[in-house]
Amino acid sequence: MVNLLDNKYEIIRGKENFDSVIVKEFFTDYFLPFDYVLGDYAYERLRLKGYYDSSNKKVKDFNNIKNLDDYIKNYCAPGAKIFVLKKVKK
Repeated sequence: MVNLLDNKYEIIRGKENFDSVIVKEFFTDYFLPFDYVLGDYAYERLRLKGYYDSSNKKVKDFNNIKNLDDYIKNYCAPGAKIFVLKKVKK
């Protein structure tokens, strides 16, 4: 479990790639509405992207968690270290 801006997240993928110090530096309130957050390290820089659960009323095709693997394949550097956080419902 990880605590970010008073919300709890479970690391569901890439736990070995998660660095809490770096993530806390880049994680802002912009990501709070999302059900999932993808982190990937490209060229030694962390990028974060928010995703919604498929059943969330705010979901669009580009931020639907079911499209996560396609995004990683098409937009992340080959072999990039990634992690996925899932928000724990209160």
